[in-house]
Amino acid sequence: MIENKFIEKEFELDKELNQTLFYGVNNKNLCLLKNLNPTLQIVARGNTIKVKGEETLVEKFLSSVKNIEQHCLKNNVLEESFLIEMAKKVPDSPCKAETNLILYGINGRSIVARTPNQQKLVKAFEKNDLLFAIGPAGTGKTYTAIALAVRALKNKEIRKIILSRPAVEAGEKLGFLPGDMKEKIDPYLQPLYDALQDMLPAEKLREYIERGVVQIAPLAFMRGRTLSDAVVILDEAQNTSTHQIKMFLTRMGLNSKMIVTGDMTQIDLPSTQKSGLKDALEVLKNIKGIEKIEFNQQDIVRHKLVQRIVEAYEKRE
Repeated sequence: MIENKFIEKEFELDKELNQTLFYGVNNKNLCLLKNLNPTLQIVARGNTIKVKGEETLVEKFLSSVKNIEQHCLKNNVLEESFLIEMAKKVPDSPCKAETNLILYGINGRSIVARTPNQQKLVKAFEKNDLLFAIGPAGTGKTYTAIALAVRALKNKEIRKIILSRPAVEAGEKLGFLPGDMKEKIDPYLQPLYDALQDMLPAEKLREYIERGVVQIAPLAFMRGRTLSDAVVILDEAQNTSTHQIKMFLTRMGLNSKMIVTGDMTQIDLPSTQKSGLKDALEVLKNIKGIEKIEFNQQDIVRHKLVQRIVEAYEKRE
């Protein structure tokens, strides 16, 4: 007769994990895990979970805990049904991946590459360190780029995300807007905040911004920096000067990737000034490690009228 071996093990939860989400309000999720594993002694204090019992059951439980932890980190949500499923799951059995999934956003919402060119951007990101995503409004080029950056951060491939835009006036002058410099500039950066708020819980985003893990700043703030271990995104690059975009591109440091997005039909520069984005595409077109993805009307994922509006303006021009 084979004797059952009893062991005691500890599991350290990821420091980035939201403990309230994982354990549940009033430890509801922890109590459920204990009820689903009645023969195990389970004690949780902060980030540490101790479990004691029959070896095979302990290993199965710890495999479930690891899967639940990863589910919380990626999805920002934890359902009772998932806890029960994990308790019954064979250790290390693969979960079915959703087609074209980039990551899970707030409340477990799937953020996917919805169009062929969005999917092309995702694939190009894996193979190249510098990408240009060019196309009309509403094609999801910036949103997809930010999703790729958040995924890389969650997977610990990088240590920070840096998002930037040129502060070029589209009809309003910065000096005439009310407030201090931050209040004047924030409206230019709001689309970047909007995308991040779809992908990261408000508390976590606020913490990342305070710690400098996520940095959102006008292009002028990039001068003199070396940007390492980061995904760096330059949005609205059609409004950069040739000097500005050269300055930005030469900030790239070790273990960094850059994504430059822009729309050539929305240049707000004086007519006498050449767009830095247009210039960069001409200068860098034959360099290895750089890829350009061109989005078009078929990629527009906003309201159906946006596609018709873009087509109408293009027809007139």
